[in-house]
Amino acid sequence: MTIAIGDKLPAATFKEKTADGPVEITTEQLFSGKRVVLFAVPGAFTPTCSLNHLPGYLENRDTILGKGVDDIAVIAVNDWHVMGAWAQSSGGMGKIHFLADWDAAFTKAVGLDADLSGGGLGLRSKRYSMLVEDGVVKALNIEENPGQATVSGAAAMLELL
Repeated sequence: MTIAIGDKLPAATFKEKTADGPVEITTEQLFSGKRVVLFAVPGAFTPTCSLNHLPGYLENRDTILGKGVDDIAVIAVNDWHVMGAWAQSSGGMGKIHFLADWDAAFTKAVGLDADLSGGGLGLRSKRYSMLVEDGVVKALNIEENPGQATVSGAAAMLELL
């Protein structure tokens, strides 16, 4: 079942690359008592993710944070090495969280997993964005076409804030 507005996020642990190496970050640490924009991509370094989805959030980071958002995070079903390399190559390291859902546990728990085997990617996340307040989903924007980043993009999120 897909998570819905008003639902509490399930407990999960992600890995994130930092200057000090990999760290584990839990949903409790990331969302408790905070207003967070979370967006998900099918894969780091993939064309739409790298050329459209991520850049919008990086370019609008300060504006989003200026609207009362405490943090921004991107999640993908990739390992933390890949997410860390993507953070560095995109210029996003230290600006937003690049969270590795390496085993797709969180992605499956929120019901937003997608079988992209036909495209050679295997099990991945659907492309989406959500506004989360104290662990509760306040807005959820799921892309119908994984090759687009319109309803889940930064411009659409800014309209909701």
